[in-house]
Amino acid sequence: MDRTVVLITGCSSGIGLHLATRLASDPSRSFKVYATFRDLSTQGPLWEAAESRGCPPGSLETLQLDVQDADSVAAARARVTEGCVDVLVCNAGRGLLGPLEVHSADAVGSVLDVNLVGTVRVLQAFLPDMKRRHSGRILVTGSMGGLMGIPFNDVYCASKFAIEGLCESLAIQLLPFGVHVSLIECGPVRTAFQEKFQMGRGVVLDNVDAQTRNLFSQYLRHSKQVFREQGQDPEEVAEVFLTAMRDPRPALRYFSSEGILPLVRLRLSDPSGCSYVAAMHRIGFSDKPAHGPDGAGTEAGAGTGGP
Repeated sequence: MDRTVVLITGCSSGIGLHLATRLASDPSRSFKVYATFRDLSTQGPLWEAAESRGCPPGSLETLQLDVQDADSVAAARARVTEGCVDVLVCNAGRGLLGPLEVHSADAVGSVLDVNLVGTVRVLQAFLPDMKRRHSGRILVTGSMGGLMGIPFNDVYCASKFAIEGLCESLAIQLLPFGVHVSLIECGPVRTAFQEKFQMGRGVVLDNVDAQTRNLFSQYLRHSKQVFREQGQDPEEVAEVFLTAMRDPRPALRYFSSEGILPLVRLRLSDPSGCSYVAAMHRIGFSDKPAHGPDGAGTEAGAGTGGP
């Protein structure tokens, strides 16, 4: 039986690590997984997880792939021994947290380069073969930060909004090729991603006005509460990726949690944006769980900036 060849970017931790080992250890033994890393010295946790799951020999390989380096992407593609990738998972990402005025141009550029341009580099490398074969699936790790603005995540949201447009546009034009693009829209997920969020350790908030500093402090308290009480386990999110991979009629979007849907609906229902802005301000700067306009809890999506 031919195995489905899957290549995943960003596998050092979190969703990428859990998805790679979940697929490699699947009882069907129908997947060959290439887990990629910007820095191969960080692959230890993946192999520990693979051993604990009992991944069979030959089901999992690691490759160096830096989405910021087109040559690195091309080299990884060339090392896929099967000659083609059936499922491409664009998961590598970077965050940026804090008041907009404290971010350096380099920090802003780095986030956009990883999250948006890096995704484009990977797609450019693997799409031509999928189009030639009239077969392939592309799964992209989305975020509620690509569906709605989140305070103090301005640049991260900008990058993820751009990913939404990129994937939606591609999904339309790839229909005749039999290549399907799906976004896995993640709410708050308990991973190391939050710990890696860049605020710039050397940034001095003293230069920011007092009211903004106070709002940021409120945001941080609320965000920690949300992740503590509502954050999903990455194993749960990995199952959503698997569902998308196996769906005979792939959708453009899959949601890892229905908790963010009330705010998504609110944002779409009022084209002026006033209702959403007021609701998110009320929710994002509260120390208490908030509820959406339809009574559904939205605390799972309030004030969070990444999967």
